[in-house]
Amino acid sequence: MGGDDRDRDDVVRFWRRLGLPGIIDVHTHFMPERVLSKVWAYFDSAGPLTGLEWPITYRRDEDERLALLRSFGVLRFTSMLYPHKAGMAAWLNGWAAGFAARVPDCLHTATFFPEEGVETYVREAVEAGARVFKSHLQVGAYDPNDPLLEPVWGLLAEAGIPVVTHCGSGPAPGAYTGPAPVGRLLSRHPRLKLVVAHMGMPEYGEFLALAAAYPGVRLDTTMAFTDFTEDFTPFPAAERGRLADLGDRILLGTDFPNIPYPYAHQLHALERLGLGDDWLRAVCHGNASSLFG
Repeated sequence: MGGDDRDRDDVVRFWRRLGLPGIIDVHTHFMPERVLSKVWAYFDSAGPLTGLEWPITYRRDEDERLALLRSFGVLRFTSMLYPHKAGMAAWLNGWAAGFAARVPDCLHTATFFPEEGVETYVREAVEAGARVFKSHLQVGAYDPNDPLLEPVWGLLAEAGIPVVTHCGSGPAPGAYTGPAPVGRLLSRHPRLKLVVAHMGMPEYGEFLALAAAYPGVRLDTTMAFTDFTEDFTPFPAAERGRLADLGDRILLGTDFPNIPYPYAHQLHALERLGLGDDWLRAVCHGNASSLFG
């Protein structure tokens, strides 16, 4: 049996044992092929950033990647995409809208960048049915408190649309990563549904504290707790209790296809936390189902 078959069987066994109909993954990447190829090139050269090689486990064409996710029993997923400069976001949003139209099990994803006209194209994406936005403070190298973004955050808070935000300082810090900029943002928009990507690594505790303070804040598990991440950014044992306390606001995310290990490993990394089957059911399905209706 091939590696994909073993991985599929392992994933399906996981959610069937929990009595789930499948799983919901809020952090997967689909984007225009030429953009994705540049992302893969970045990870191919990620060694200087992390000190570790970062092989892409699911380096396949788009149709194969979609077929794999569906074979795993992933019921809903996202097309996390993000600009690294001005002039990209509206184009990416157009691509993502087309992708969601032809891939109905993908939550319609959109993005933004602090630039003139950002409020207009974000509003257009919302009116076109966007269900989730992606903000990448590390790659975009922008302050979430940039005045150009103030109407965007207000619009998204009012609409109740979640924003998956790479705001932690892993795998390498950025000028505006870390809990402080996000804390300032939330103080002005306390109802914002902000999903902290990667559990906020490496500032796990600080982002968990923000989640405890702001009911709209959630965290996704993307790459957290895995052997790969634990080798260089371990989750602090002292924060384990907060994972249980905030179990209704933690969402499964994986970073598929850009992960250096099999998909099933993320699920087993959650399982070995020992927080119980109810916690796993909520994280892998129930919380996202409630968030996205």
